[in-house]
Amino acid sequence: MKNPVPQAASLLLEKLLLLVHIRPLPAGSGGETPPPAPGYYDTSCFKRGDLLEVPRTLFIHFGIYLGENRVAHLMPDILPAITGDRRQIQQVVTNKRLILGVIARTASVRVDTVEDFAYGGSILVNHMDRLFEDQVLGSEEAARRAEKLVGTTAYSLLWNNCEHFVTYCRYGAPVSFQTEKFCETVKMIIRDQRSVLASVLVGLASIVCLGVAPSTTLPTIFIPFFLWMAG
Repeated sequence: MKNPVPQAASLLLEKLLLLVHIRPLPAGSGGETPPPAPGYYDTSCFKRGDLLEVPRTLFIHFGIYLGENRVAHLMPDILPAITGDRRQIQQVVTNKRLILGVIARTASVRVDTVEDFAYGGSILVNHMDRLFEDQVLGSEEAARRAEKLVGTTAYSLLWNNCEHFVTYCRYGAPVSFQTEKFCETVKMIIRDQRSVLASVLVGLASIVCLGVAPSTTLPTIFIPFFLWMAG
């Protein structure tokens, strides 16, 4: 029987990551805002097989450039699980489709224009190559890998997201640095809160065992506790 604790922790992390992976709508917008018109980006500087990054407010979206203003990228999407209509699926993924796709753990590696992929954001090219100096595959190999994976796939914010997709295509190994960083941050917060709680418990134990502590030490014991509760 599988240990439910790691599974519960994994689900919790995925729900937290969902909050930072949702593409925010512009302020005052009542619905989905259309992406920029074709030609908004200068694609002459992109080469087939390039890894494209679009920094968002709280996360980064990744894709592989296929040439001719086309980008392959992995997006959570509920539609491939409920319909085979390619015309519907190929439409720009809305926040509602994205959220339901994350919940259902369904996604697709889709091919969109640079405009639909970037959605108005700035684009970085091959910015991750410096982290994989000896592992960068040939540009054509990266593009072919991306093209072979086009279609419906399973999705996980922790184990199979858009960053895993592009690092597999360009470097041969699926890795997600932003997920790892997020998990480390969560672990650090949990460790800090446990540390404060442990300090409070030790202080209370000393009061019980040694008698009432001097009034000057009481704030030292309880202030961290109230800060921990407020956090």
